[in-house]
Amino acid sequence: MNALYDFIRDHLQALAASHVLPQPFEYEFVINALMCSVLIGPLLGVLGSMVMIKRMAFFSQSVGNAAMTGVAIGVLIGESYTSPYFSMFGFCLLFALTLKYTQHRTTLANDTLIGVFLSISLAVGASLLLFVSAKINTHVMEGVLFGSILAVDHTDMNVLLGVTVICTLIGLPLYNGMLLSSLNPSLAHARGVKVRSVEYLFVVLVTLVTVACLKIIGAVLVEALLLIPAAAARNISHSLPGLVTWAVLIATFSCVVGILAPMQFHIPVPTGGAIVIVAALVFAFTTIIRGTAPQFRGASV
Repeated sequence: MNALYDFIRDHLQALAASHVLPQPFEYEFVINALMCSVLIGPLLGVLGSMVMIKRMAFFSQSVGNAAMTGVAIGVLIGESYTSPYFSMFGFCLLFALTLKYTQHRTTLANDTLIGVFLSISLAVGASLLLFVSAKINTHVMEGVLFGSILAVDHTDMNVLLGVTVICTLIGLPLYNGMLLSSLNPSLAHARGVKVRSVEYLFVVLVTLVTVACLKIIGAVLVEALLLIPAAAARNISHSLPGLVTWAVLIATFSCVVGILAPMQFHIPVPTGGAIVIVAALVFAFTTIIRGTAPQFRGASV
């Protein structure tokens, strides 16, 4: 895959040198981030639509913040502090599956239970960071929290590509079952859908995508890019396919513009923040359209 990345990068840099493409395309790290955004946009658009329908916004935020604890664990066990994917994936999957398991075995409200797990995770992570603070640069944690365009390398791109392939192979065949179990669990069960298994599988997919996107967007902002494009798409959609399509387009557009605009116009804004700001502007625009255009006033999915 590295050869393919190099081919794409060399071609785009040549076009930028010929002034066919904007000047930011001359930089390797910008092209790396843009290649990631082509994968991130569709992933977050499709999953974000489902997260919104299933009302799991707080859940995705808790998984993103749990990654900090995963980074600390990775440093303690000797992983590379720049790419501690084994510990981040391992801890976040354990966190998400344990949370989902507990949800099925308690009468507590979901937001209360998620808040409890999130508080425990942050407390453990903060305690562990005291032991590893001497071993890592504070900018590493800033990259996990807010994303870092400069830190994206071939490892991050390969991880993101692998997660994309996994989500495509597993998620697409089961998408209708996941959707039906979200809207009407009883009907889904009657039609032979294993509702409980599908719920656990969806939790795994959300966790994988969240961790894979941390380097570009950051733990604090990954939830925003899961939800804002889906919410914006809902403003102008009359059907579920339209909702998913618009969410994918808006998420991809937000990633690309959020990466290029600060570079092109020399705006001192972190990449993750710029991506979410673009998505927020699109949401505001679609909200205005929904409130003023007669054909969208009754739009609902």
